[in-house]
Amino acid sequence: MPAPGRDRPSTVDLSRSAVARYLQLATLFRRRIEQGAWSLGTQIPTVDALAAECGVARATIRKALDLLHQDGLIERFRAKGTFVRNLPATNRLWCEVETDWSGLLRSRDGAAIEILSDIAGIDGALVPHAGIGRTGARYRHIRRRHARDGQPFLLADVYLEKHLAARITPEDLRTKTALKLVAGIPGVRIGDARQTLTIGMADVETAAALHLPLNAPVAHVLRAATNPRGVLLLVAEGIYRGDMVRIDIKLR
Repeated sequence: MPAPGRDRPSTVDLSRSAVARYLQLATLFRRRIEQGAWSLGTQIPTVDALAAECGVARATIRKALDLLHQDGLIERFRAKGTFVRNLPATNRLWCEVETDWSGLLRSRDGAAIEILSDIAGIDGALVPHAGIGRTGARYRHIRRRHARDGQPFLLADVYLEKHLAARITPEDLRTKTALKLVAGIPGVRIGDARQTLTIGMADVETAAALHLPLNAPVAHVLRAATNPRGVLLLVAEGIYRGDMVRIDIKLR
């Protein structure tokens, strides 16, 4: 006889992602709470019911619910069931990935920036290629972690051309977005600027830095700016928590 929760018809398709099933289900259940399908104070379906609905083992459902319990979203009562305790943090904490120039220059309200490392004299050949321009001889590499209310939401590696890096203050590094570090320098002209976004999964290092489970969804954002001669002034590789990011695109 098949194990409970296995080989049953499922209304939830989990087969097209490399992300672990319990992580996919935790994201799905968070969304149900956020959207009101599981409203605040109400009892959620039993483990057996969710296993049957999702076509997975009960142990997988329990692992997904464990994540919600750790986040303080649900509360379990023996002999009574599991109830929604709080709304997801995404209702209170999220970060927009802007798609226009003015938005990319705007600092995030309430965000704090922590400098994790700062290395001068990086060989230009080691700077990630951004698909535009060409690298200079030397760069300064700064790793920063952005947080709000103590919750990290962005891990970023910033590479600044060495002559520009010398004109940036420690206060700039703690308060300005990556592109604003360059655009805010008097006399600096931007010849070209690009942004590329891809979706991936948190590796061991990223998961630890952003307080995420291994393989949790993340958004990789690569930003680059060149001078009019095509030399890269800035390359910034950012990794955003997938549950705390929103992408706004202006269509007109």
